[in-house]
Amino acid sequence: MSDPTRRGHLQAALEAVLMVVDRPAATADLADAIGQPEDLTGRLLEDLAAEYAGARGGRPRGFQLRQVGGGWRVYSHPDQAAAVERFVRDGATAKLTQAALETLAIVAYKGPISRGRVSAVRGVSVDSVMRTLASRGLIEEVGVEDSSGAALYATTDLFLERMGMASLAELEPLTPHLPSGAALEEIKEQVE
Repeated sequence: MSDPTRRGHLQAALEAVLMVVDRPAATADLADAIGQPEDLTGRLLEDLAAEYAGARGGRPRGFQLRQVGGGWRVYSHPDQAAAVERFVRDGATAKLTQAALETLAIVAYKGPISRGRVSAVRGVSVDSVMRTLASRGLIEEVGVEDSSGAALYATTDLFLERMGMASLAELEPLTPHLPSGAALEEIKEQVE
């Protein structure tokens, strides 16, 4: 392909598709995605892989494009394994515990809310869980409660981003998931 602008656009389209695949994508599938012949797509992919590897005088990259398992996929570069390991080990991508998820839900639905009120709803101390959520950037202190002087917490923009929402108004209403008045009376009778 002789037109460098067109070539650049096609490679950009391949990069965009490769960023969203969760397993190696076959050359034929990538060719269909960008609307080009398979042989041209294969050459474009090989050129991208060489560029990322620095074979064409480029700067070192933290990732590489590899052909594995019958397809192409972007992987972190083996030379950067220590940085990736530190990131994962330090918990930046670790899953939240059930207690953290419950606490986060209370803050999302009831916030701004004090730590004490969250503890009252959960029935247990939430101090360490709240610290964890704050350290991960999912909740933050947003003010002070007038009556008690306790810090008030709310969810952050990072929380919204991770949940794929523009605002808390998009949270699903809880009412359809709550038991009816009769069911609550039945539970109360069973407890007594």
